[in-house]
Amino acid sequence: MFKVTPWEVEGKIDYEKLIKQFGVRKIDEKLEKKIEKIAGKNYMLERKIFFTHRDLDKIVNDYENRKEIYLYTGRGPSGGTHLGHLLPWFFTKYLQDGFKSKLLFQITDDEKFLFKENLSFEDIGKYTKENMLDIIALGFDPKKTRIIIDTKNIKELYPLAIKIAKKITFSTVKAVFGFNNETNIGRIFFTSMQAAPAFLLSEEKNKKIRCLIPCGIDQDPHFRIARDVAEKLDYPKPALVHCKFLPSLQGEGKMSASQKDNTIYTSDSPEEVKRKIMNAFTGGRATIKEQREKGGEPEKCPVFAYYYFFFEKDNKKLEAIRRECKSGKRICGECKAELIERINSFLKEHQKKREKAKDKVKEFLEQ
Repeated sequence: MFKVTPWEVEGKIDYEKLIKQFGVRKIDEKLEKKIEKIAGKNYMLERKIFFTHRDLDKIVNDYENRKEIYLYTGRGPSGGTHLGHLLPWFFTKYLQDGFKSKLLFQITDDEKFLFKENLSFEDIGKYTKENMLDIIALGFDPKKTRIIIDTKNIKELYPLAIKIAKKITFSTVKAVFGFNNETNIGRIFFTSMQAAPAFLLSEEKNKKIRCLIPCGIDQDPHFRIARDVAEKLDYPKPALVHCKFLPSLQGEGKMSASQKDNTIYTSDSPEEVKRKIMNAFTGGRATIKEQREKGGEPEKCPVFAYYYFFFEKDNKKLEAIRRECKSGKRICGECKAELIERINSFLKEHQKKREKAKDKVKEFLEQ
């Protein structure tokens, strides 16, 4: 059994079942080729890390017909940024560079206050500042990227959010999110706030502009509601493109900020990375001898998943790692040692960019 909601992801995800459950469409080869023609090849598309969508084809058609489009993604600041958070952000940057489009990056500090009982508003404010540094460090175009913090940009968002809220019934949010009589009313309203950036440029420019939302598939329920109310408000339905989850270092479920030892953070030291990876679950055998004889099981291994999702973008080299594991030529200790080196090399550069980002925050907030 597995569970996928905007706030909880548990168990081993069966993505085929999830596709049917959510009613989303797979990205087919024809659509993939169209995107590649505009933005170039991307390993996350080739490997089906970004694998499903709603109306992505309409975004491509709008672009081909020289209609304005924009991107919208976000972050809920409930803790430090981990590598799983970066996956949709990297893909969003790929799309921004390829489509040369504007990006709204929403920081949902209100959501985390409403849904996380153990977090104070001061805690969330601290995480908001820290998370923004990770966002900026990825190299988004400051001339085309606006960071929106819900409680700071409420004057922009609230007039639109109440228009959206007026079209959503309590029975709808109960059915979609499982709310009940014990649910605080802030949670019930929040989906209207998350929907608002999907229509914000249409509202500001007084013309219909479709947006594309790259996100984890767990966020799809919010935007199903946004799509349901779009035409009632005379806006285009937002399009979505969904990614799979970078797994926990213990093998099941997605990487989670609530399980610190099973998660690699962008702020981790080389020593912390080494400790976490060396303690990770693997698809290896009980002994080196057995591993040499029978080979490993990379399809069950979160260490291999890190290469697949993040740290080996060359498909031929990735396949070589897979073959070496399955044949017994590569043992888990060697694989972990190489991954530690790759992660620490990436984090060293990212942390430098993160420091430089401190001088750039105003550029992204004042668009």
